[in-house]
Amino acid sequence: MKPILIVGAGPGLGLSMARRFGRDGHPVALISRRPDRHDAYVSSLRADGVTAIAVAADVTDPDRTRAAVATVTDRLGPIGTLYYGPGAADPTAHPVPIDQTEPHHLDEAIRALVRPAVDLTGLVLPGMLDHGAGTLLYVTGLGAVVPLPMLGALAPASAALRTYALTLNAALTDTGVYAGTLVIGGLIERGDIHRHAVATFGPEGLPTLNPDEIADSAADLATTRKTPEKVFNALT
Repeated sequence: MKPILIVGAGPGLGLSMARRFGRDGHPVALISRRPDRHDAYVSSLRADGVTAIAVAADVTDPDRTRAAVATVTDRLGPIGTLYYGPGAADPTAHPVPIDQTEPHHLDEAIRALVRPAVDLTGLVLPGMLDHGAGTLLYVTGLGAVVPLPMLGALAPASAALRTYALTLNAALTDTGVYAGTLVIGGLIERGDIHRHAVATFGPEGLPTLNPDEIADSAADLATTRKTPEKVFNALT
């Protein structure tokens, strides 16, 4: 099995994805901004019999992204699966609503969400095409498919990432490489934003999603390749 690169290695969905694909035999490489968490994540995965490494990088920096991917491929070999699901830089932040959104808000959202996806794809896709096999999975928000004004600039940025993933899926037909998107509408249990919400509002009535169930669906998408998209909606 070729390695999976987990971009956005947080305690919620990122770690669930690592466990799920690791259970299938994929070596796991974690990338996140938080190196202070990496030892615990790697130890936990290795205790479950998963080959795992972690690299610290802010993927909004193309140079650091390139260096991180090079480190992963040097240690584990060519990447067979890219999972792109970076978390929020500040889990406590609230986006400016769409009717107050200014151009710089959209620029920031595109830079944080869409640009890194394109950078990472450009680094791993050529190798996948050379081998005639590979999987690209992109996480985006429910604002990509449902009007959610409170998400502000995150909504059009999410829509752009979704369109990128779906268009890649169409472009890669018959190449052996699959691209798909997971559309997430809700608080990922065990994730940083969920923990902040529980601490602020209490656990009752929050629109939560189980990351293990999402990871199972992601593995199914990658295996069956019957559809380019799966929507998880606990919000509407």
